Amino acid sequence: MLAVHFGAGNIGRGFIGNLLYHSGYETCFVDVNSEIVNLLNEKREYRVVLADPSQQEVTVKNVRAINSAAHPEQVVEAIANADLVTTAIGPNILPLIAGLVAEGLRKRLEHNDRPLNVIACENMIGGSSLLKEKVYEKLTEAEKVLFDERFGFPDSAVDRIVPNQVNEDKLMVKVEPFYEWVVEETKLVGETPEIAGITYVPELVPYIERKLFTVNTGHALAAYFGYVYGINTINEAMEKSEITELVKGALTESGDFLVKKYEFDAEKHRQYIDKIIGRFANPFITDEVTRVGRSPIRKLGPNDRLVSPARQYFELMGAEPTHLLKGIAAALMYDFQGDEEAVQVQTLIREQGLEAAVSELTKLEPASPLFNGVIVQYETLKATK
Repeated sequence: MLAVHFGAGNIGRGFIGNLLYHSGYETCFVDVNSEIVNLLNEKREYRVVLADPSQQEVTVKNVRAINSAAHPEQVVEAIANADLVTTAIGPNILPLIAGLVAEGLRKRLEHNDRPLNVIACENMIGGSSLLKEKVYEKLTEAEKVLFDERFGFPDSAVDRIVPNQVNEDKLMVKVEPFYEWVVEETKLVGETPEIAGITYVPELVPYIERKLFTVNTGHALAAYFGYVYGINTINEAMEKSEITELVKGALTESGDFLVKKYEFDAEKHRQYIDKIIGRFANPFITDEVTRVGRSPIRKLGPNDRLVSPARQYFELMGAEPTHLLKGIAAALMYDFQGDEEAVQVQTLIREQGLEAAVSELTKLEPASPLFNGVIVQYETLKATK
């Protein structure tokens, strides 16, 4: 079986590629990083090491790679013959591969009537749906009908911490033991791919929001609170009891609305929160707060990991989520000069004032109690810095 996977970075190799190998796939990575592509083609294998006391190591074999910038025709051919297509390239890059995916699927129709599923494994809601939308922009109306019959774009939710790392062996990847890959079964075509580690569910949104508003929210808050306290890494931040309590308080708030909205088991969700906090504190993973906190404009958006859970908590629970509002305030204080978006946020606050910045970034209404709560928490945090 052949899997074509876009993205030969740490997540692609350490998470998706690892599971594909253990499920019997040959994996053809597609990337523009010529060094990694050349190494994969030379070695045909790489190591994955668990970031825990065991330091357990596995060797992922049966791999190769294509440089999509240099050899797009080879990517098209690979897709035409694949049994599965996956991605781990980042939400912003998905539209850039749509043309190649469209060409590959178009060529597949010429000589292959087997169904094919394309699964975007990205840190976003509706990654596969976005890719499908961009692919369909390249098609005629007649092709869209054929594509609907033959190709599935099931959305997925993925979760595994793979920190930034520099290793002497440039293909080796260190990953945390925990992982989760959930796929929306109702959008599959043909036979369900047999991949060890995937959980198939009839509806994905509850699992995406559970992950986004627990893992992503908590990770971002650990970074922003850590930065406010002058701490360099996530695990060091979680050693500070004040930060642990702030993060846990925010995740308890997001958990309250998730349990009510999706009827999750409250005790199981509490255990899920505890597991997530334990993952952030893992001493075998060193992740800089400036990496996790990067791109604060995106993270302060109305539908992202900070504002959305605060708004939904307020709507469903009828109270102000104090810890989440404090987290939004900490994100607004993130002034790391090496982050272009952080610089833009600080410029906006300086030139137009805090209230204008909160309104523009979060889209919260100035009359909203949440808006006023953010202002209060910002001023309180600022006074303690």
